[in-house]
Amino acid sequence: MRVARPRETRWPAFNRATRRIGTGVAFATFGIGGVLLSLTLFPALRLASRDRAVARRRINRALRAVMALFIWFMKRLGLMTYTLHGLERLAAPGRLIVANHPTLIDVVFMLSLIPAAGVVVKQALWRNPALRWPVAWAGYIPNSDGPALIEDCGRVLRGGRSLLVFPEGTRSVPGEPLALKRGAAQIALASHADILPVTIVCDTPFLTKDSVWYRVPVRRPHYTILVGEPIAASEYAESGVPHATAARRLTARLAQYFTRNIESVLGHGRAAMREPPAMHPSSL
Repeated sequence: MRVARPRETRWPAFNRATRRIGTGVAFATFGIGGVLLSLTLFPALRLASRDRAVARRRINRALRAVMALFIWFMKRLGLMTYTLHGLERLAAPGRLIVANHPTLIDVVFMLSLIPAAGVVVKQALWRNPALRWPVAWAGYIPNSDGPALIEDCGRVLRGGRSLLVFPEGTRSVPGEPLALKRGAAQIALASHADILPVTIVCDTPFLTKDSVWYRVPVRRPHYTILVGEPIAASEYAESGVPHATAARRLTARLAQYFTRNIESVLGHGRAAMREPPAMHPSSL
C-alpha cells in the first residue's frame, strides 16, 4: 500500500527555516500549556465530581480534545501532514490497542484518536510534579515490571475501556529492525483481549530517538496511521503451549505485521527491515 504524500511548497530552504521556528513554537506551547492545564483545568475537573469514574471520563475527554488541538496546531503551522485509515475501528471498546513508536508525537496522535483510553506510560511521569496527578486521575498505568502491570491492564480491559500500549517501550531507531518487548502479548494472553494493531509511519525522520527538535528534515514529514483488523490472542493460547512460547510467537507476529506495513507504506524495502525482526529478550 503506497500512500501519496502532499506536494512540497516552493522555496525549500525558506520552508525548512519556518518549520524550525514553528517546531520551537509548538514545543513551547505544549510545555507551557501542559503545565497550566495541569494546575488549572485537570484539578478543576477532578474536584467537580466526587465520583472518580466520572472525573476520569471528563479528564480523558479533555485530554483527547487537547491532544487533537495540538495535532491541528502542528498541521496549521505546516510542520507535518497526515492521513488516517481504519479510524472507525478505534471506537470499539475493550480493545488492546498496540502501536509501533517511530516518533515523539505518536502518543499525542493516538490519544487524540481513541475515545477514553487507558495508556501504559513511563514511570517517570509519576515523578513529574506537573504531570503526576493528571495522569493518575486519567487512569493511566505506570510501566512497572512484573505481574502487577498485567493485572492493572487486565482490570482496565475488563472494565470495558481500551488500553494503548507501545510494545517497543521507546522510540524506534530509524533504519533498524523493530525490537518489541513481550509485555503487550502477555497482557493480551492474560486478559483474553483482542489486539487492535496500529501502524504509524513517518516518511522522513522527524522527532526520532536521540534527535533534537531544531534538526527538522529537508521536506515536511507526512504521517500515515493504519488501524488494522483485530488479532485474536486466543489463537496463540493453544492447549499445552507454554505461556512464554505463546507470548513470543504473538510478539513475532506483531513485529512482522508492523514491518510489512511500514515497508508497504514507504513503497520500498529497506535493507535493515528485510531480515526477520529481532525479539527483545526481556519480558514482564
